[in-house]
Amino acid sequence: MLLGGAAFVYFGIYNIAADDPHTPFVYSVLDDVRDRSIESRAADIQAPADLSSADRIARGAGLYQEMCVSCHLGPGVEPSELSQGLYPQAPKLAGQTDHSPGELFWIIKHGVKLTAMPAWGKSHSDPLIWDMVAFVGKLPGMSPAQFQETIASAPAGHDEMMEMGSDHHTEQQAIETGPRQAQDAVDHEDAEGSAPHGH
Repeated sequence: MLLGGAAFVYFGIYNIAADDPHTPFVYSVLDDVRDRSIESRAADIQAPADLSSADRIARGAGLYQEMCVSCHLGPGVEPSELSQGLYPQAPKLAGQTDHSPGELFWIIKHGVKLTAMPAWGKSHSDPLIWDMVAFVGKLPGMSPAQFQETIASAPAGHDEMMEMGSDHHTEQQAIETGPRQAQDAVDHEDAEGSAPHGH
C-alpha cells in the first residue's frame, strides 16, 4: 500500500492540470475538508456591530473592485480571462452564499490552499477585511445598476481606502480601550510609520 502510494506520487500519475477536473470523489472530499476547516476555525469570530454601515460597504466595494471582481465577478460583470481559467472556479458572490460573516472574514483573511484565493490578511488590516465582508454580504440580489452605483460610491483609490481603514481601526480602539490607550496606539503607529520599510 505504502509502496503503491509512493509510486503514484513519484511517477506523476495524478494529473494536476487545472483544465482536467478532479474525479467526483476527490472533489467531494476536498469540498468537505475545506468547508469543515472553515467552519471550525471561524466558529468564534464575532462580526462588528456596524457591519451594515454605508461607510463600511463603500470601502468594501472599492476593495472588491480592485482585488476580487476579476475572479468572483459581480452583477452584470462578464467572465474574465482569469475567472474562466481558474480551477476550482471562484464562487460567484452575487449568488447566495452559505457562509456566515465570520466565515467570510476568515476566508478573506487567511485564504484557501489549493485555490487562487489569497490570504489578504498579509497586507490588509482586520477592519478593512470586515469592510469587504460588509460589501460581499450585500451582493446577493444586487442589480447590475446597484452594483455599479455602490462601486462608484467607494473612496477614490486604494491608498485612501487603506488610510480610512486605519482611521476606523484607531476609532474602534478609542471606544474599546479608552482615550489614553488609543493615543498610545496612534503614537506607536506614527513611530512605525517614520521608520523605513523594505518592499
